[in-house]
Amino acid sequence: MLDQAFPKSSTPDKHLPNQRWEIYPQQPEFAQNLANVINVSPIIGQLLINRGMTTAEAAQGFLNPESLILPSPLEEFPDLAVSVELLQQAIASQAKIAICGDYDADGMTSTALLLRSLRSLGAQINYAIPSRMHDGYGINNRIVEEFHSEGVELIITVDNGISAYEPIARARELGLNVIVTDHHDIPPKLPPANAILNPKLIAESSPYRSVAGVGVAYILAVSLAQQLGEIKGLVQPMLALFTLGTIADLAPLTGVNRRWVKRGLKHLPKSNLPGIKALIQVAGLQVREEGEEAGSRRKDAGEQGAGSREQGAGGKSPSVSSAKSLKPEDIGFRLGPRINAIGRIGDPQTVIELLTTDDMAIALERATQCELTNISRQQMCEEIEQEAIAYVEAKFVSDLPKDRVLVVVQPDWHHGVIGIVASRLVERYGVPVFIGTYEDEGHIRGSARGIPEFNVFDALQYCHDLLGKFGGHKAAGGFSFPTENLEILRSRLSEFANQCLELQHLKPLLKIDAQADLHQLHQQLYQQINALHPCGMENPDPLFWTSGVQVIEQKIVGKGHIKLTLSQTIHDQQYKIKAIAWRWGDYFPLPPRVDIAYKLRENHFNGNTTIELELLGVRIPNEHFSEPAINSPQLTLSHLFNQSSASPLKAHFQYQQRYYTCGIYKNDILSELRIKNPEGKVLVMQPGHTKGLLGKNRQDSKEIDISQPQYDNIIQAALQALSALSPEL
Repeated sequence: MLDQAFPKSSTPDKHLPNQRWEIYPQQPEFAQNLANVINVSPIIGQLLINRGMTTAEAAQGFLNPESLILPSPLEEFPDLAVSVELLQQAIASQAKIAICGDYDADGMTSTALLLRSLRSLGAQINYAIPSRMHDGYGINNRIVEEFHSEGVELIITVDNGISAYEPIARARELGLNVIVTDHHDIPPKLPPANAILNPKLIAESSPYRSVAGVGVAYILAVSLAQQLGEIKGLVQPMLALFTLGTIADLAPLTGVNRRWVKRGLKHLPKSNLPGIKALIQVAGLQVREEGEEAGSRRKDAGEQGAGSREQGAGGKSPSVSSAKSLKPEDIGFRLGPRINAIGRIGDPQTVIELLTTDDMAIALERATQCELTNISRQQMCEEIEQEAIAYVEAKFVSDLPKDRVLVVVQPDWHHGVIGIVASRLVERYGVPVFIGTYEDEGHIRGSARGIPEFNVFDALQYCHDLLGKFGGHKAAGGFSFPTENLEILRSRLSEFANQCLELQHLKPLLKIDAQADLHQLHQQLYQQINALHPCGMENPDPLFWTSGVQVIEQKIVGKGHIKLTLSQTIHDQQYKIKAIAWRWGDYFPLPPRVDIAYKLRENHFNGNTTIELELLGVRIPNEHFSEPAINSPQLTLSHLFNQSSASPLKAHFQYQQRYYTCGIYKNDILSELRIKNPEGKVLVMQPGHTKGLLGKNRQDSKEIDISQPQYDNIIQAALQALSALSPEL
C-alpha cells in the first residue's frame, strides 16, 4: 500500500541529526482495555503493548516480576547438577580450582563473584584473565598449561569457553576437569568439557535464557551454596555483582534478569562490599529514594549504545546522599565505564581486587585507579573519534550511499577503545562501522558495530577467507586480518552491505512509543512510567515525540551539550519545559521550530522537582493532514497546473508518520499528479478523472477508484504539500 514507510529523498539538513523515526502503531482501544484489567493508565497500557505484553497475565508478570514462579535452575540447565557435584568434590578434597575470566565488565564481575563465593565456601581457588593486548579473548593453551603447572585440578571458565575447543581439549588431555560457564552463541562443535552451562543451550521460553555470563556464574554459585547449606550471607554480595555485570554487559532486562536486577538496584546502595561502596563514592554517584531520579546529574562517558556521552557542565559531581535505589543508567553510564576502562586499557586485576577485597582502604585505592584510568580512556576516545571523523569526512563520506559500510583503519589507535569509537561513528553516519588499527606491520586488529538491519557476525563470516581470528554476534564483533587484505576486505564488506541494506536503512533508528504534548508531561505521568523500571536492553526507557515545539532558549554547556528551553502553545496557552541534548554541539544552534523525540527525566534542584527532557531526536516539522484544508482535488489540481511552469512541481510530505514524494508532471499533452511510496509504487491521477493508476510502471499498473478514502486522503495530503509551493492557491 502507498501508506508504507518512505524516507525523505531530500538531503538532510546538515545542522540536524540524520535519523529515521519509527513510531509504534497506536492501539488506544486495546491499551485502554489492558489498562482497565491491570489497573494502570492507558499510556502505560500502550507502552506495555509496545514491549510485547498482549495479555493481562504477561503485563502483571512484567510489572511485578516477583510474582512469577520460577522453575529451578537445576531443571533448566542440564549440566548444572554435574557442575555442583564437581565443585563439591573439589572443595571437599581441597583440590586447586582456577577461574579463567574475561577483561570486560561481565567477565570481571563473573570472576569476582565466583572468587568471593567459592572462597567463602572453603575452596582453594585462584584466577587468570587473558591479556587484551597479547592474548585476545578467551581461554587459551598458554593459560591451560600454566594452570596445569600450578597443580590446578578444576578449571571454570566465565563469560568465555564455549568456542574454545582446542584449549579445553588440551586441558582434558592433561587430566584437568573443566566447567564452561558462558552465554555466547553456540558453535557447531561444543568443547569437550565435563559440564557446560550456557543459556543458549536451554529452551528459548526459559526465564533464564537472557542471562549474561555473570548470571550463569550467579546461578552456579547460589546452587552450590544451597547444596552445601551455606547460603546465608552469600546472596546479597553476589546479587550486587550480578546487577553490576548484567547492566554493564547490556544484557536484556527480561526474564530473571529483570527480577534480580530490580532487587539488586535496591540493595546496591546498602551493599556491604567495600568495592561497591568505593566505586559509588569515587564515581560521585547520587543515589536516591526509590522511584526518584536525579535528572540534574551529569552523564558520564558511558559505553552503552551508540550515544556515548561525556560528563557535562563542569563543576563537582553530586555528592552521595542517603538513598534506597539506583537506576540501570547509574551503572551503565557511571559505574560500568569505570570497570570497563580497566579492561580496555588497564590491568583487570585492579577490578578483581576492588570487588573481592574486604579492606575499605584497598577498595578506595583500586576505585581511584579505575577513575583515573577511565579519565584516560575518555581522552583517548575523544582524540581517536575526532581523528576518525576527519579521516572519514576526507575520504569516505561521499561514497557512503554506495558503500553502505565504513571501514576505517589508522595506525597508533588503542584497540582497547576503538569499539567505543565505532559506536559513535555508527551514531554519526548511520552505517555499520569496522574500525581497526595496526597490531604490527603485518596485521590489523579491529572492532565492528552494526545497525538493526545488518548482522555483524554474518558479515565477518562472509569475509572469513580474508580474516584471521574473528567472532561476535549480530550487533558487534572483533576481528584481525593481514594488512595486505585491507582493500579487498573493504570491497567484500561493501558487497555484503549492499545485499542486506537499502538506502533508507542508512540513518540511525529511533523507535518512538507515542506522541505527547508538553502539557501532558507532568509528575503523574512520570510516576506512572516508573512502573516499567528497571529499563534497559529490550525494555528501553519510553520515548515520546512532540510536534512543532519552539526553541526559545539554547546554549552550549560542558563538553558540547545543548541546554534548551522549549515551548508549545495549545489553545492560546503556552507551555514551557527544559531539555538537554548530550553531545549535540555539532548541531548548535537548533532551528527555532522543530519536532522532538525524547525521554523524560526528573530534576531536583534547590528543593524543587521538575520534569525535563533528554532529547534523542529532532527534525524539521512536517505538516499533518488529518483535516486537509483543500477539499476539491480536481479543482486544486487544475489550479496547480495553471500555476506550474515547464519544470515539474515537486514536494516531499509526511502522512501518518510516513514519508512520500509527489509532483505534477506532463504526460504528452496531459498533466497528472504522481505520488510515490517506498516500494517504488506510484499512484497517478489526472484532472477530471475518478479513476487512477497504481503500480511500479504504467504497463503493469492496475486501475483504482481514487474516491476511496485510502487514496483520496493521501491525494489531499499531496495536494496540500504542493499548494504550499504555489502562493496563489
